[in-house]
Amino acid sequence: MNATRPTGPLGNPRGVGFGILIFIVTFGIYGYYWSYVTFEEMKNHRNQGIGGVLALVLWFVGGSIAIPFIAGSEVGNMYADDGREKPVTGKTGFWILLPIAGAIVWFVKVQRALNNYWQSKSTAAVEASPAQAT
Repeated sequence: MNATRPTGPLGNPRGVGFGILIFIVTFGIYGYYWSYVTFEEMKNHRNQGIGGVLALVLWFVGGSIAIPFIAGSEVGNMYADDGREKPVTGKTGFWILLPIAGAIVWFVKVQRALNNYWQSKSTAAVEASPAQAT
């Protein structure tokens, strides 16, 4: 486990429903984009992880099976590095084995956990900053 809390730049929360819709509309192509951007944001924030390029390569070579396990693990590890309980883990990836509905459940769980993490860190940063003089 990382000895220090993640301090890199925060990622952007993404709409869960929008993600599902755009994945369907693009016939899965959005998965490539999502993998690259999500893993790159996590690597930049934690200063460790597979990053966007490797996630994209994995997706191309059959990683659509591996990525769900890795994503759950990395999101959970961000929480653990921050001293919080993991809402998702690598085991969350097993949802992907249930056709269609499992992929949706997996995405909802991982993206919500990721959104909650980014939002909690963003809120904490705003609360910690000194009040502006008016």
